[in-house]
Amino acid sequence: MAIPIEKKSDTESVILSPSYRLPLVIILSGIPFLLIPFSPWPTIIISSFGLFLLLQSFTLRLKFTKNDLIVMQFGRELRRFPFDKWIAWRILLPQLPGFLYFREEASPHLLPILFEPKSLESQLRLRVKDLEINKSLTSDPSEN
Repeated sequence: MAIPIEKKSDTESVILSPSYRLPLVIILSGIPFLLIPFSPWPTIIISSFGLFLLLQSFTLRLKFTKNDLIVMQFGRELRRFPFDKWIAWRILLPQLPGFLYFREEASPHLLPILFEPKSLESQLRLRVKDLEINKSLTSDPSEN
């Protein structure tokens, strides 16, 4: 199965395709709150957050280069995360529309996955595989 990518300018630079799964799940999860007799506010708040994420999935892109993860909006660089500053990473809740957690030397980051999850995981493993936090690391170290 081919991994979908939006653009490949060379073998070292990849821009991930968007995924609208997470925003749509959040929008749809707000609708049942209309059945609550109190007020429409839970639906409005949850669905508004989903609409915000949907807008972000149309405008934001992740670009992987040989040395950096770059967050871009409308083709303009917003933020650059050099891989040599990374300490660890993990995809949380991969079966659901999940989150990307990664820690740099300066701070941790938690990003909603607004991109194709398989492509994201593939690129992370290609570029920073040795920094992945495995489930086995969370078990008792005395078992070894």
